[in-house]
Amino acid sequence: MTETIHPVLLCGGSGTRLWPLSRKSYPKQFARLTGADSLFQASARRLSGPDYAAPLVVTGGDFRFLVLEQLAGAGIMPQAVLIEPAARNTAPAILAAALWLDARAPGALMLVAPSDHVLPDTAQFQAAVAAASGAARAGRIVTFGIRPDRAETGYGWLELDGPTDVTPQPRPLQRFVEKPDAATAEAMLAGGCHLWNAGIFLMSTTTLMAACATHAPAMLEAVRASVTGAETDLAFTRLAAAPWEGVDDISIDYAVMEKAGNLDVLPYAGAWNDLGGWEAVWREMGPDAAGLVTQGPVTAIDCTDSLLRSEAEGLELVGIGLKNIVAIAMPDAVLIADTARAQEVKLAVTRLKAKGAAQAEHFARDHRPWGWFETLALGARFQVKRIVVKPGAALSLQSHHHRAEHWVVVEGTARITIGAEARLVTENQSVYIPLGEKHRLENPGKLPLTLIEVQTGAYLGEDDIIRYEDVYARGQGAKG
Repeated sequence: MTETIHPVLLCGGSGTRLWPLSRKSYPKQFARLTGADSLFQASARRLSGPDYAAPLVVTGGDFRFLVLEQLAGAGIMPQAVLIEPAARNTAPAILAAALWLDARAPGALMLVAPSDHVLPDTAQFQAAVAAASGAARAGRIVTFGIRPDRAETGYGWLELDGPTDVTPQPRPLQRFVEKPDAATAEAMLAGGCHLWNAGIFLMSTTTLMAACATHAPAMLEAVRASVTGAETDLAFTRLAAAPWEGVDDISIDYAVMEKAGNLDVLPYAGAWNDLGGWEAVWREMGPDAAGLVTQGPVTAIDCTDSLLRSEAEGLELVGIGLKNIVAIAMPDAVLIADTARAQEVKLAVTRLKAKGAAQAEHFARDHRPWGWFETLALGARFQVKRIVVKPGAALSLQSHHHRAEHWVVVEGTARITIGAEARLVTENQSVYIPLGEKHRLENPGKLPLTLIEVQTGAYLGEDDIIRYEDVYARGQGAKG
């Protein structure tokens, strides 16, 4: 009988190398970069089936509702969603998942995977997992190495004890190789004894905890205290914040894997892409004979070896005579870069943050558990927004110190509470909410509700909000 495998999806990265499409407020794992599903949804589907338990997701507080929404869209119910009090890299996140899982299924096999990679052949990948499960049950930590097709300097590599082109079975890992220079990468590719490090691991919870006890005992103690002190918050499990503060910010490779003596590698020959930059997206999307990839409203004239992508409705991106160019157009930002320097987009994000540009980390469209809103116009004492509320959803009962609001319903029907009065407001009707008045917006219908909000006042920031009641238990602050 096949042992059930418990997927652990890591979902906390910010994906700055794919700016402006990926930003801190809505990173790449939630974006539809290469297909109808987001990368996160595709990852959850890949790790599901008769031999797999429901996924265990580790994420940050800002993404918790987005995780549930996207899993629901994929028809998947999570086993649990663990909320990290703060991002601490992969080692604490994976260990927290192991401790939580072991308390409910002692010694369970856990398959740890990033949620932002592309592995299009699900059957082939699941076959590789099945081939690795025997070693994992026997106390080995099995990582999956990708057979390289180029001398890639953007990945870490794995060194094996011989050629990788043999029957795919777990093999002892000789050593990890950090991201190499071009000459080293060429030598490793030619030598045939190295694989790319995909950061995917299969092991039992007891094996990982034993490795942490040996190589990272302080981290084990702190994370155990955080898991033990975790609290239930709606459909989420919040890890205790106080013990988490003392946890090192460290990857699982540095904390454990590079020190452990029980690591195996399973060579994987299937397609894989970590979408770690725009060049990787260009490659994954399949360039035409001229090396050109376009998406969205794009017109390309005599362009070669380029990626032209418009994500802005109604914004036509036109390229003429371009070669080796990445051009990404969003409603509030445009990236134009030489393909060879596209990885430097992280530097651009750093400089945008230094100058206080909101586009560095935030989109014009801001997602909330009840729907989303976007700013259409902004002045010194006014702001115009489009607000879309999902069917059956409701904003919090709230008030503002510094602004009044006018709401005009343009699609659907709203139930609006102002003070002690609640009433239905339909298309082409409007209401006024005075400064300081308690109010709530709800969508009682079965179709999305769209309204235009006009704010007026001395301060229009999202943090000017007092919540009195909230079905999402968000607390105070801009997002809570």
